[in-house]
Amino acid sequence: MEPRPGCVVVTGFGPFRQHLVNSSWEAVKELSKLGLGSDAEVELRTLQLPVDYREVKRRVTRIWEDLQPRLTVHVGVDAAAKAVVLEQRGRNRGYRETDVRGFRPEQGACVPDGPEVIESRVDLKAVSRRVAVDGVAVMFSRDAGRYVCDYTYYLSLHHGNGRAALIHVPPLSPELPASLLGKALQVVIQEMLAEGENAQGQSLVPRKQTRGGSSQAEPTRALPLWRQGDVSVLCGEFSCAWGGVLKNRL
Repeated sequence: MEPRPGCVVVTGFGPFRQHLVNSSWEAVKELSKLGLGSDAEVELRTLQLPVDYREVKRRVTRIWEDLQPRLTVHVGVDAAAKAVVLEQRGRNRGYRETDVRGFRPEQGACVPDGPEVIESRVDLKAVSRRVAVDGVAVMFSRDAGRYVCDYTYYLSLHHGNGRAALIHVPPLSPELPASLLGKALQVVIQEMLAEGENAQGQSLVPRKQTRGGSSQAEPTRALPLWRQGDVSVLCGEFSCAWGGVLKNRL
């Protein structure tokens, strides 16, 4: 599957348990307003996912089949977190907690015959060391919590051949409003794209060469059915913008 140049998908989650307002989706909405603001000229698409294993599986599959993004970033909430947490790996098994519909995956697995762990192609430890966001700490983790967000991440890594990342954000608070979390997402995702080469030596975002040989972003190509402002193709739930658990995790 060849990724489409310049398309980045970012998802957040809807309400669950005590999180009637899920900070992950509030942060993604703020990111949608900001855009990625990156030199890579990527097209940003945002989508809210329900806290529902079966629906997540359907939608993640559609993201990768229909959009074939260069990178997908899933955002979840960690009720205990005081920082933005970058998750390096998704795990296949151990999903015993029920979703908002009372369902749990058969055998507690994402993909029954899949590998136990899949790592992101993005070096998120390196990203966590490089980014700086005023008012927000950024941390690194290798355990995403075995709930719907971890399940989503594993599926995305599986379908996208590692071209995915998961970010946990704290709950909203006066010190960490949605606007600040949205800005943190922008800075972190910019750094993910700037991180450059993935494990296969392929750029996460296509580049073109200037006359002097320096790299610049390749302009985004026209994508049939996925024009700016077209929000009707995938479940009617994508918004578009252009940029220039247990552990109480989701």
